[in-house]
Amino acid sequence: MSEKANNNPDLLLVDDDKSLLRLLTIRLEGEGYNVTAVEDGQSALKKLQGNSFDVVLSDLRMPGLDGLSLFEEIMGIRQDIPVILMTAHGTIADAIEATQRGVFGFLPKPVEHEELRALLQKALNQSQAVKPGDWAKEIITRSPEMLNVLDQAFRIAQREVSVLISGASGTGKELLANAIHKASNRRDKPFVAINCGALPENLLESELFGHAKGAFTGAVTAHAGLFKEADGGTLFLDEIGDMPMTLQVKLLRALQERQIRPVGSSKQVDIDVRIISATHKDLHKEMEAGTFREDLYYRLNVVNLKLPSLKSRSEDIPLLARSLLQQSAQRHGVDVSQFSDDAMQQLVTSSWPGNVRQLVNVVEQCVALTQTPVVPLHLVEQALSATKQSWPTLTEARDSFEQQYLFKLLKMTDGNVTRAADLAGRNRTDMHKLMKKHELDAADFR
Repeated sequence: MSEKANNNPDLLLVDDDKSLLRLLTIRLEGEGYNVTAVEDGQSALKKLQGNSFDVVLSDLRMPGLDGLSLFEEIMGIRQDIPVILMTAHGTIADAIEATQRGVFGFLPKPVEHEELRALLQKALNQSQAVKPGDWAKEIITRSPEMLNVLDQAFRIAQREVSVLISGASGTGKELLANAIHKASNRRDKPFVAINCGALPENLLESELFGHAKGAFTGAVTAHAGLFKEADGGTLFLDEIGDMPMTLQVKLLRALQERQIRPVGSSKQVDIDVRIISATHKDLHKEMEAGTFREDLYYRLNVVNLKLPSLKSRSEDIPLLARSLLQQSAQRHGVDVSQFSDDAMQQLVTSSWPGNVRQLVNVVEQCVALTQTPVVPLHLVEQALSATKQSWPTLTEARDSFEQQYLFKLLKMTDGNVTRAADLAGRNRTDMHKLMKKHELDAADFR
């Protein structure tokens, strides 16, 4: 391919019809594209090995490697490149199959020039949008909604502002936080993450702020804490909505004063960290309920980024599934290279209540169980069934948490309902209703 002129976009054109190949080359070069034209899929793959194209435009029906097979090969080389397929024998079924497998667009022949121009421009916009640099290379997407989030993330990464990432569980909040860190001026310093809902309050305080030697039983040495570990870099506070109120006060003070005081110490320690936090909860409702501080919310939520569910970015499912399959196969040393067509269709049309995390689980199960290079439909259905059982509905999850919370609260207060209600920020009447709902008797805790 010739050297790129005037930053014009590079297009790989593939068609076994020589006359159409010449005609399209002339038209597209007239539109400002640097066109590399080849007559078959194998030649296209050779061109892709040593060159960087912005978009691929290929015939669907070709001898040897057809358009869909070429697309599958391209995805193994570069998953971010948009592929548009053309066919004189196109049917609705062809178009549906192509788009479900992740093909960017589908055009019937004879190609309408205005339609081709519009689709190429749309593909080019995406191709340029998904090249922000190495900072986001682990985030695989072609979804306009997700690309918009990445665009916002890149712009705010350069600024020293706190970021709150919201979204359902399993959408990739830590992955986005790490990408923001990599795009920031703090990229050469540590990125440290902690799940605020995974530790009891006393341990969480010690993990965050550190502790002095002898501060409590078992503290045989001093511990610097994650704020100091992340000094100069980024501290990611996952599930910030689960942080106890008493720690919320200490976190707010640390952010305001840029100092922390380790547990059991009388000395203040200077800190220099950027805070990125995340939650799957509605913090506005948490503030109304009195379980999350309003002043801390506005300190953390200078910029809010909301991650879409996997279901709402279904065009990403084929890309993610292929990438995860390749990674898992390499990790486990298994000879498996792709999903069957009906298996991929099942993945694309599933609801994914557990989002990307559930997809990871499904792919891992398929790799572990498959005995052929192509993952069959029945294994995908089996894995989906198994993972759906482990993902409760929101109501079930809320009720489960509520019951566990009340159990711990009553145990901690020795069955004193008044004290338990005060700690929960509720009145005695509400507390009794909740206890009745979950069949808890205060006498059992005395």
